[in-house]
Amino acid sequence: MKVSLNWLRQYLDIDLEPAAIGEVLTGTGLEVEGMEKVESIPGGLAGVVVGHVLECGKHPGADRLSLTSVDTGAGEPVSIVCGAPNVAAGQHVIVATVGAMLHPMSGEPFKIKKGKIRGEVSAGMLCAEDELGLGESHDGIIVLDKAYAPGTPAAEVFDLKEDYVYEIGLTPNRSDATNHLGVAYDLAAALNVNHGKEVTVKRPDVSAFKEGSQPAIKVNVQDLSQAPRYAGLTIENLTVAPSPEWLRTQLLAIGVRPINNVVDITNFVLHELGQPLHAFDLDKVAGKEIHVEKLAEGTTFLSLDEVERQLSADDLMICDGNHQPMCIAGVFGGANSGVSDSTTSIFLEAAHFEAGTTRRSSMRHTLRTDAARVFEKGSDPNITVYALKRAALLLQELAGGKVTSQLLDLYPNPIQPLEITVRDQRVVDVIGADLARTQVQSILKSMGMEIVSSGADSFVVAVPTNKSEVLREIDVIEEILRIYGFDNVPIPQMITTAMTVAPSPDPNYVRELTGDLLAANGFNEMMALSLDESRHYGDVSDGKQLEGLVYINNTSNVHLDVMRPGMLMSALEAVAHNHNRQQQDLRLFEFGRSYHLDGEKYKEVNHLTLTLSGQRQPESWHPSPKGKNEAGFYTLKAAVELVFQRLGIDNYRTAEAPAEGFSYGLRYHKGPMVLADFGAVHPLHLRARQVKSDVFFADINWDNVLRVLPRKPVQVKTPSKFPSLRRDLALIVDKHITFADVERLARKAEKKLLTDINLFDVYENEEQLGAGKKSYAVSFQLESDEQTLNDKQVDKVMRSIEGSLTKQLGAEVRR
Repeated sequence: MKVSLNWLRQYLDIDLEPAAIGEVLTGTGLEVEGMEKVESIPGGLAGVVVGHVLECGKHPGADRLSLTSVDTGAGEPVSIVCGAPNVAAGQHVIVATVGAMLHPMSGEPFKIKKGKIRGEVSAGMLCAEDELGLGESHDGIIVLDKAYAPGTPAAEVFDLKEDYVYEIGLTPNRSDATNHLGVAYDLAAALNVNHGKEVTVKRPDVSAFKEGSQPAIKVNVQDLSQAPRYAGLTIENLTVAPSPEWLRTQLLAIGVRPINNVVDITNFVLHELGQPLHAFDLDKVAGKEIHVEKLAEGTTFLSLDEVERQLSADDLMICDGNHQPMCIAGVFGGANSGVSDSTTSIFLEAAHFEAGTTRRSSMRHTLRTDAARVFEKGSDPNITVYALKRAALLLQELAGGKVTSQLLDLYPNPIQPLEITVRDQRVVDVIGADLARTQVQSILKSMGMEIVSSGADSFVVAVPTNKSEVLREIDVIEEILRIYGFDNVPIPQMITTAMTVAPSPDPNYVRELTGDLLAANGFNEMMALSLDESRHYGDVSDGKQLEGLVYINNTSNVHLDVMRPGMLMSALEAVAHNHNRQQQDLRLFEFGRSYHLDGEKYKEVNHLTLTLSGQRQPESWHPSPKGKNEAGFYTLKAAVELVFQRLGIDNYRTAEAPAEGFSYGLRYHKGPMVLADFGAVHPLHLRARQVKSDVFFADINWDNVLRVLPRKPVQVKTPSKFPSLRRDLALIVDKHITFADVERLARKAEKKLLTDINLFDVYENEEQLGAGKKSYAVSFQLESDEQTLNDKQVDKVMRSIEGSLTKQLGAEVRR
């Protein structure tokens, strides 16, 4: 946000240097990210002075040039060659001396140099208007009516103005500082409290406002919750014309392009008071009625930028008597109802719209207007009529208008200042300084917060309605600290600390170890927002997941209204972002948290997620067989097992992944403790994030992983020097039997010699195997550290395994 120092000085008598004012603003939380000097003429006409032409004669080498001798107030007169037809002896003119940089109305800036023109020395330049950037005229040099002393700076002659503009990084919680008057109140409070000044903010006077006698235009508001206050009046006999210089200058200083006096006044009041206004051409308002309502989905609306937009059924619109849209409420006007050069009568609107409604419409139509930014932070509902009067007086003064109607003010449920109890000790504890109650209350009063009542150890303060984000005691304390000053909080003379012992295993070390492992295997770490849109979870689960969502009041991004209940949607958003930028081959991992509401308790769960999409390896001259290079389920499975293997986690069981997240996949668990779910993401989720290719996703419950980490150091075992033997079994089992069941029973039957089990084939054929049956081909690796195994020993082990599988699972061995 841009703030003009000259503008601030209209409300405050301050004599501090611009840089010092910037430091004060930063101290109040209005961080000055940059300061720029703005001049009405670039360079401020430095080096340009008044000159007195002492002599003027023809140039000996050119008939159209004159040779002059000019007194510039620097001692000896200088010789200047001039080509203007109106130059003459005795004139007081404007001279650009050697070294001056000129910024003409057209062309590039240039520097005045001493040189020779047709053989004669010229040490300067006699200037015309356009050469100085003062106007368009090039008929001749500027001849001054008043006899200024030679050497007088041209900046004094033309009363050039300069300004300093601050670029303020306005945070979302500062709804009170979206305008110059709000910034002035903060600046005055800080100067009064910390700098010993006695500064009073001078609000613009609107006491001269008088409403007209005609009945106010008829207005109907469909939903008062989205438009709690709507005010307006009719102004006639306007003359639309360019704005005066002072108004154009102030708008240009903060980057607002002047258009005409009517539009410029609405923009001026917006940046002065923080109240958006809109002027409708009264002759274009059908039926002389206003309807604040929502229209059918898909209704077309031609906006002021000549773009035809399709409206949403959630867009709040300002419509005429025929219910035709004229403006997206609080966001952008329409092309068919705006002010033009032929406008003579207007209906001037000032309203307070609900922040979320405005934000959603603004984002939906990609219209990030100044008005929308103010409304979405929370405008002040109780400044509406004051701003309307201010604008009406300016329209009378600058456009010749006359207020002809009564002032309309639909405000059935006035919004009152919020009363908050503040505890004295709580203020001291949070700020870290022993502030007396009188000092605290003085700070609050300097910001316009009235003390309602006082008790023995607390008091009640009324928060003005322009501070929409100050809702709790801690928010009030933050306001106190802003003005008191962070630099004034004392630093403790003694700092104490306690010895701490890191837990074993250290979670930070394990996380870094795992991150390094994944990075070494081609994964890139991502960091997604912990916020998400609730609509995504209603769309993909028929509303089932909406029950446990953790909702937040996010005024800066109202569509991000929940803390993410899971990690999948964040990962898919990252995939979509990369795919839209031609990055198709992705290997991503993220350490993050999910949030959900369990009854009345909020729970946070730590996760590690892996996301794969596209090709496993880059293209090369030696291509893989068709389809063999694409990342798939087994690529993901290998990555999950790589992490578990590195962390020493084993003896986990396998089950199917939950169907609501995956088309197919696996779950690794130890009893009821889930370690990881992974597989191919369900198409329903892909469509929700507009991802068009397959994505494979693993969600590792990091909290549970830390719980099952081995507590003992990893022991190194010398490989056996004796050969291993392999035996295969073809097992016919029921379809509900999993390989994990087979592996668990086999390892239980033989714990000493069995080193590895692998499933290498699955076969299903009801005609050959029977209904509800399938065949597993399983290999068993046997090895001893003490001797070479013989057939008799191996056969004994295999009989034990077969017996266990037959008894426990009803398996039949195919011979």
